[in-house]
Amino acid sequence: MRPLFEIDTLTHRYGALLALDGVSLTVEPGAIGLVGQNGAGKSTLIKILLGLLRHTSGMVRVFGSDIVKHGVGLRGRIGYMPEREGVTPGLNGIEYVGLSGELNGMPRKLALRRAHELLSQLGLEEARYRRLENYSAGMVQRIKLAATLVHDPDLLLLDEPTSGLDPDGRTAMLALLKSLAQRPGKSLLFSTHLLGDIEQVCRHTLILENGRIAASGSLEDLLAGQEHAFLLRWKNGDGAANDAFLAALQQAGAEVSPVEEPGQARVVVSAEWPGQQFFHLAKRAGVTLTGLEPEEMDLRTVYRRLVGMESATSSLIGLAKRGESGVAS
Repeated sequence: MRPLFEIDTLTHRYGALLALDGVSLTVEPGAIGLVGQNGAGKSTLIKILLGLLRHTSGMVRVFGSDIVKHGVGLRGRIGYMPEREGVTPGLNGIEYVGLSGELNGMPRKLALRRAHELLSQLGLEEARYRRLENYSAGMVQRIKLAATLVHDPDLLLLDEPTSGLDPDGRTAMLALLKSLAQRPGKSLLFSTHLLGDIEQVCRHTLILENGRIAASGSLEDLLAGQEHAFLLRWKNGDGAANDAFLAALQQAGAEVSPVEEPGQARVVVSAEWPGQQFFHLAKRAGVTLTGLEPEEMDLRTVYRRLVGMESATSSLIGLAKRGESGVAS
């Protein structure tokens, strides 16, 4: 099977700003999640894959073709849903989606017929003749998706498709994306900073950090548990006792990462580490160990482990919690 895209030492600069730094990877067709903080390079990568942005250096192939040499032809096989740009005031829903089809080479009659079909499928049939400036945020996202799908592309590039949606709208959008991800012979690249969304829709994940690939692989592989990672909880310790306990763990060879809650830490130890060692060190430091749990893996944990930066961790945890409450930033 031909790779969906192949990237070799891709670099892109905006003046002095290095947006992508030597990215190299090969990705097979399917549902791919692109994860990273704002500014990690996600939108830049999408625009390069689409051929809208000429990269500074490196090689990019989509469907086996060089994006620089064959960008116009490739765009006919790709649907792009931007995060912010998109709708055209003054047009109604049918006109907007039909125009997108025509711009992608469809005859006008076919584009309009397809537009009617899509708006019915996406629950916009009653708003098809309403001007776009009168659409709600959720309706705008759905009409943008309809315009992305109208020419039946082989690859969807979706940049923050749940952005700005209320909880019901976000749930409906994720259900729709999940169904799109299961279409035979079709692929999608779903860019977001909401980690839970990726777990619902995608099978393969790319993690971008500061313009570099921090990880690339199937969700199953990335979420494989680390056998000797634990979450510790303790009490009865003042600041000095807490610091002494953390220091003792580190001196004994454990890898210690404090978490948001006081009296807790994530600890990774070797296979030879005896379980009683935790209780022994806690007693010596003057704290009472109340919890010793093997770590349950999720995408947030993977990100924290791979990126290894407290500031990035706090930011993404906050974003993910907002996403879990149903509001995307």
